Amino acid sequence: MAESLKIRSVEKRFQNGHSDITALTGIDLDVAPGEFVVVVGPSGCGKSTLLRLIAGLDTPTKGQILLDNGPVTKVDPRCAIMFQEPRLFPWKRVTANVAVGARRTKAKPSPEGWLQKVGLDGFERSYPHQLSGGMAQRVALARALIGHPEVLLLDEPFGALDALTRMQMQDLLVSVCAGIGATVVMVTHDIDEALYLADRVVIMCPRPGEIVEVMGVKSRRPRDRSDPEISALRPKILRHFGFEEPCMESAALTYGAAAD
Repeated sequence: MAESLKIRSVEKRFQNGHSDITALTGIDLDVAPGEFVVVVGPSGCGKSTLLRLIAGLDTPTKGQILLDNGPVTKVDPRCAIMFQEPRLFPWKRVTANVAVGARRTKAKPSPEGWLQKVGLDGFERSYPHQLSGGMAQRVALARALIGHPEVLLLDEPFGALDALTRMQMQDLLVSVCAGIGATVVMVTHDIDEALYLADRVVIMCPRPGEIVEVMGVKSRRPRDRSDPEISALRPKILRHFGFEEPCMESAALTYGAAAD
């Protein structure tokens, strides 16, 4: 069952020599069970840091993160995280890589079944070096989902893929997440991706990272990529990063090339 996520007045500072760098400040956000939230913002605004805090891979300097009203103090087995790189074990076959994700649950889910869900049946005995980039990310997605996480955290998981593969992975993600009902928090630098996937888009400003606006996307799924609502929201988001209507297309390409 999906869990609620609450972020309360979170601040994160890092030591840099003799001084502190504030990466995040005053982060407050509620994510409902089963909601799909996407975080966008310029490079270095703390998007990935926020995901690491939610996952329990790091701890806030101030504030608190609550999962199902309980504080996150360490890595929680109810959460699964997927990164931009597949991070597969090169010495393990595909099936064994997916099975690693099942350690979070007492159940015995089938890696082969999950490989079929992500369209990789027939590649069970392959090694990571024998896969394309998109196929490797499908393995990473199956590994993240096989343990039926209540919260799925995605850190720019499709950023290194070509445009067509990226769209295929987006559709796959929507369908699979709907099937397990997970609460999803995703970080991306791609505004079109955010609007296509999200129930709400969280917009952050440059360091120290703060939430400057949260936009709801009401279009029902499955969405049309040319949906008028998506077209209307896109320039509103880009204005937060200093881009105005006459240069929207080139600005989007420039912004899309950035990475956190």
